[in-house]
Amino acid sequence: MALSGPYTLDDLIAMTGARTNSARKKLDWLACAAASRARRNAPRATRLIGIDPGTRFVGWGVVDCDAHTRALTLVECGCISPGVTLPLKERLRGIFEELEKILEQTRPHFAALEETFAGVNMKSAIAMGYGRGIALLSLARANLEVLELSPRSIKQSVTGSGAATKSRVASMVAAQLGLKKPPTPEDVTDALAAAIALSQRI
Repeated sequence: MALSGPYTLDDLIAMTGARTNSARKKLDWLACAAASRARRNAPRATRLIGIDPGTRFVGWGVVDCDAHTRALTLVECGCISPGVTLPLKERLRGIFEELEKILEQTRPHFAALEETFAGVNMKSAIAMGYGRGIALLSLARANLEVLELSPRSIKQSVTGSGAATKSRVASMVAAQLGLKKPPTPEDVTDALAAAIALSQRI
């Protein structure tokens, strides 16, 4: 008998018309077996990816959030650097291709993307918009739900202060992931900070 559940014992009895004690015991065993199988198949951790988008450097970091303890474990992190001397379209293609590989290899469940900082000049904002577009396209192709977070909200989540310095964020990222020192460059730390902020919202 296949169980596609979840069903209560009374549901099963009603569906099968069982009324005897032996039938009830059998259905009780089947229900317990189905529940046990569901627990075994349930993910023990939720995998999250944070991305700090750009057109020259793209930081990324993947962490696992334990389903029970909420403890965070670093899975992998890095920085995509396609080459600052390349034309913009070539850099964007390189970033897209690398993000596709990373998403395929790490298979996260959810993603966090840092929003463009409002204080940057127009030229920089446009360039960052290109980078965000590439990141969003990659995440959409991976069918991931994306949470876009402001730099201030990320700092608030990681350090308790939206005005925290870069070094403070880096040290707190290292502390929460159990690392001896923060990853470098700071694009990677910013991406991991976004993933940590996401873990507090799922």
